[in-house]
Amino acid sequence: MADEFPLRASPLERVLAFIRVLEAGGGAEDIRPFLAESFVLTEAPHLLAPEGSTRTLREVLAGADQSREVVAGQEFIIRRTTCEDGRVAVEADWSATVLMDLRYWDRGETIRARTSSVFEVSNGVITSQDSYDCYFR
Repeated sequence: MADEFPLRASPLERVLAFIRVLEAGGGAEDIRPFLAESFVLTEAPHLLAPEGSTRTLREVLAGADQSREVVAGQEFIIRRTTCEDGRVAVEADWSATVLMDLRYWDRGETIRARTSSVFEVSNGVITSQDSYDCYFR
């Protein structure tokens, strides 16, 4: 999937392509070409991770494959983007169908969140993502 979006694409184009791969249910193999070896994902505290989290590339890739067991039918509705040099900010509404019982949702229910993420892109790959998710219950 990533081959459709060459490294010469703008940082905004790379980030939006990455989001579309996630939306399509892309696993580790699909998202890996978008991410730098030094990639770090930092999540602010939210309903599913009250302490927040910081994950390395290896942890993110493992999670990408596991997410297929947790949710299906992901959809990102992009509300607003801003790009300055290699920094891309994205605000989106996210939803998916839950495939197992979670703390606040039962299998088959739709989980929804308003998300804001700030990505850093360098040399055509995403080097970091800071994510701020607000889940609806």
